[in-house]
This record gives sequence, structure tokens and C-alpha cells, in this order.
Amino acid sequence: MTDITLLDGGMGQELVHRAGDRPTALWSTQVMMDKPGLVAEVSRDFLAAGATIATLNSYAIQRDRLVPVGIEDKFETLHAMALQEGQNAIAAHGSGRLAGSLGPLGASYRPDIHPSADIAVPLYREVAEQFKGKADLVICETVVSLDHTRCIIEGAKSAGLPIYCAFSVNDEDGSELRSGEPVSEAAQIAADMGVVAVLANCSAPEVIPAALRELAKTGLPYGAYANGFTKISEGFLKERPTVDALTLRHDFTPEHYADHVMAWVDQGATLVGGCCEVSPAHIAEIAKRLRAAGHIIV
Repeated sequence: MTDITLLDGGMGQELVHRAGDRPTALWSTQVMMDKPGLVAEVSRDFLAAGATIATLNSYAIQRDRLVPVGIEDKFETLHAMALQEGQNAIAAHGSGRLAGSLGPLGASYRPDIHPSADIAVPLYREVAEQFKGKADLVICETVVSLDHTRCIIEGAKSAGLPIYCAFSVNDEDGSELRSGEPVSEAAQIAADMGVVAVLANCSAPEVIPAALRELAKTGLPYGAYANGFTKISEGFLKERPTVDALTLRHDFTPEHYADHVMAWVDQGATLVGGCCEVSPAHIAEIAKRLRAAGHIIV
């Protein structure tokens, strides 16, 4: 059968749940500072569940997130912490690849506030350079516009690593980015810029099939990792939001999510996993289903 890369799940939300603290605008970065070792624990649990990639807790370690709270000077230190936690998890588990997470500037889901290329590319490049020689690949995550696509991939190249590009799509029409621009155009830009895989992420699972149809047109390996929110609410689309502005859907069981994922695999997806609210239990159910269907998890 098919070789499937099984990504991990939602690091940020899992950290927030386990920490038991009220979320802050620094999100998973704050938890990592307050509770050393918890990131490695979460990654170990995802790997034990069947994931083959541990994603670094670097999504929100951007200078524009650190400056407002006066910790810009901790930029390199926080990236080193994220890397050490990921390395510890893989060492404890005995196998796995490390993926550097390159999150969006400004805020997630906000193409309207993404900076211009002359500002954005150096900032993305600075993050990507933290992964150079240390991670196995870079995942550009929650990419929401054509400009965002160009800027983040250009910055990611400085890591000198294989690049996956993951697009967050409209929760009602998976053929559109959150900017309203076509997923097909963004995916082709990514392919032309040399990425090795294209994915849809942090979107409702019901709209992923439409996104996959567009991603498949590139001829690259493609896949998806969806979230478990009811929708991206207006409360989240504001300055310095916290994740408690988002609501977990009531039907987001491991079994229900695995139903979606297996349908994506049937559609040709070879990279699958989970985003926000996808726990190790969800990943374990996906791994069980993949093996039962005869797929090889790589």
C-alpha cells in the first residue's frame, strides 16, 4: 500500500490544556517558559502515538510577538529551548524527524496585517536560520495569502532544509485561502519556489477535500492537518488574541477525526496529521486505521 508520513498534532492547544493556565497572547511560548519539559512530554506522546515527525514549538517565536511583552532579547534563547525540547523527545522515543515550525507574522488567519516583503522576508529568514543544521525540514504553517506564500518560502530557504508549505483555507470553501485568493495559485507559487510538499492546515476538516483537489494539481506530495474549532471566530481576528476566543467542536472525537483523515488518504494525501485540538489520542487512532488499511507509516 501507500507510504504515509504521519505528522504530530496540535502542540499549542495540547500545552495549554496540560498546563491548566489561562492562555496568553504568547500562547505556547509562554507555557514553554513557565513549564520546562512539558513540550518534550507532548512531543513524546505524539511520537508514541505513531507520529514520525516532531514539530518544534517555534510557531509563535517571532520578534513581533516578543516585542510587545518586552522579551525580544530572548528570541535566540527561546528557539534554543524549543529545539532542545524537540531533540529530547526524539531521543527519549528513539526515532523521529524534527520539523521547524515557521508561523505567520502578525497573527494567524490575518492576511490583512501581513507585512510587506521587505519587512517580512528578513523576519522569516531569521527564524529559519535557527533551524539550520539542527532540524530535518521546515514547515511553513498557516499560510493565508499569495504574498504570505512568497515571503515565508523565501525566508524559509535560508535554513537549507526541505520545505513543506501548509495553507490555511476558508472554512466554507476549501478552494480559497483565508485571503479569498485561490489555493491552486498559492500552491503553484510554492511549487515553483522549490517546496517538496504542499498541505492544508488549521482549517475545518470538512473543507479539506476541496483544498486537496487544488494541491494535487502541483504534482507534489500533498496532505492535510485540520483543526477542531467550530470556526475561526471574530473574537480571534483582533489584535493579540488568545486561544480561549475559539471554541472546540463537540464532535471532535479521535474516531470522527480519523474518518476525515482516512478519506483524505483515499483522495491521495500522503502527509496527514493534526493541528489545533488534535491530541495524541487522535494521532493514535489515525495510526491504527492506517496500519489496518495496509499503509506504511514513514
